[in-house]
Amino acid sequence: MSEQADVIVVGAGLAGLVATYELVKAGRRVLIVEQENRANLGGQAFWSLGGLFMVDTPEQRRLGIKDSLALAVQDWMGSAGFDREEDLWARRWARAYVEFAATRKRSYLHELGLRLTPVVGWAERGGNMADGHGNSVPRFHLTWGTGPEVVRVFAEPVLAGERRGLVTFRFRHQVDELLVEDGAVVGVRGTVLEPTDLERGKASPRGEAGAFELRAGAVIVTSGGVGHNHELIRRSWPVERLGPCPETMISGVPAHVDGRMLEITERAGGNVVNRDRMWHYTEGIHNWDPIWPDHAIRIIPGPSSLWFDATGRRLPAPNFPGFDTNATMKAILSTGYDYSWFVLTQTIIEKEFALSGSEQNPDITGKDLKLALASRRAKGAPGPVEAFKRHGVDFVVAGDLRSLVAGMNKISRGPQLDPAALERQILARDGEVINGYSKDLQLMAVNNARRYVGDRLVRVAKPHRILDPAHGPLIAVRLNILTRKTLGGLQTNLDSQVLRPDGTPMPGLYAAGEVAGFGGGGVHGYNALEGTFLGGCIFSGRAAGLALA
Repeated sequence: MSEQADVIVVGAGLAGLVATYELVKAGRRVLIVEQENRANLGGQAFWSLGGLFMVDTPEQRRLGIKDSLALAVQDWMGSAGFDREEDLWARRWARAYVEFAATRKRSYLHELGLRLTPVVGWAERGGNMADGHGNSVPRFHLTWGTGPEVVRVFAEPVLAGERRGLVTFRFRHQVDELLVEDGAVVGVRGTVLEPTDLERGKASPRGEAGAFELRAGAVIVTSGGVGHNHELIRRSWPVERLGPCPETMISGVPAHVDGRMLEITERAGGNVVNRDRMWHYTEGIHNWDPIWPDHAIRIIPGPSSLWFDATGRRLPAPNFPGFDTNATMKAILSTGYDYSWFVLTQTIIEKEFALSGSEQNPDITGKDLKLALASRRAKGAPGPVEAFKRHGVDFVVAGDLRSLVAGMNKISRGPQLDPAALERQILARDGEVINGYSKDLQLMAVNNARRYVGDRLVRVAKPHRILDPAHGPLIAVRLNILTRKTLGGLQTNLDSQVLRPDGTPMPGLYAAGEVAGFGGGGVHGYNALEGTFLGGCIFSGRAAGLALA
């Protein structure tokens, strides 16, 4: 097959759409090669909650949040912990990205028609030292329309480019090789997969229907990460840093998120770095109504649920809900088991449980203001949360602690819990609630959170005794490890050019999005501050598009 194109983009996810958008604006001809069907346009971004990391915005200022570029850089660098030679370009990407988040990012998206909800979330709070990991202030800006809206504002101009003849899509085309001639990448070769009309996210067949070879002046790899490739995750798992790889993992991304292009690009001469840096979640639950195999949903928790490891021991600071993902991962896996427990009340679940995913937030995804106001003000948990409470295999609901623990023991994958041991720990915590102050660091964190008006109004329940029947019933949630992303990838310079192992750019080859570690082969370092994944796709995809435009 031959096509007339200036640039081939491998992958029709968010980073690929952003790069194509910039190329179309410049009048370039783009060929997008994608292994899934048209229904999957936008990739994993479509399923996301649509959170965006931004700094010193009008939304923050209206809520009394004092943020700055200097504070955001301190938080980013303290979280990233760059300490390797191969972090050279990651550091440069980090500085450039945080500057973008503090300056051009909001207006860039606003000009495309994207709007934000008024309350800024406080994600990944860290909970340790001021110069360590975590967001010092709320920076999680939620898109009005969630992930589908983020996809829409870039997909629409790209589809308009398709109608003008500037963009050609080749769906169900799986790239198996980058074509290299005289040291430069000049195209792609691969397999045409059998047609399918499956809905978005469904695992698609891999039967072969032909072969293809396509050439262009440059290739941008935007194929995403490794989130559903458990074999690749196990191979790269950082045992020394996080503990043993979980035996049971559930997938936060569809089956086609397989990481194939990392090895393919490496074979062509690209440099892959920081494979061991990963970002998987500790609060995963099995989807009771799955779309893809092992479909996992992440609970995005407020800070009040009590967190116990598999042996029934309360996790120590800073391992509180929503504070330090990797530290909590290490604490959980250090027990020799790969799951943990939330214990909470009906009062807490009603105010503090949110679920990741556009499909789990129909009011915000549908931009239905009336439904959003009604669902958030109504008594009881939001509908999708209540559905998981009723149908989810990881949930236990009971009127008293002994019955709750009996239910937890029925679904345990490890030791049987002692109700008396749990009761002692909960009573000790409950005894601290009667004062407005406490030596319990989690209660201190809850009280600090409620000083922020956004948390007090819509996110953090007023402290109360867990065993107070007035706030019941009691709820326990078995939390599993949910796979999502690696933070490493193809090393790139600030123009998104893929680098060789010797540090020189590989002619004709660019990469953006998760396959490039969201820029530089690892812009996040060891930790992420949340709201940074979509933003990383946008920033690195934009860089690649502008460089080739």
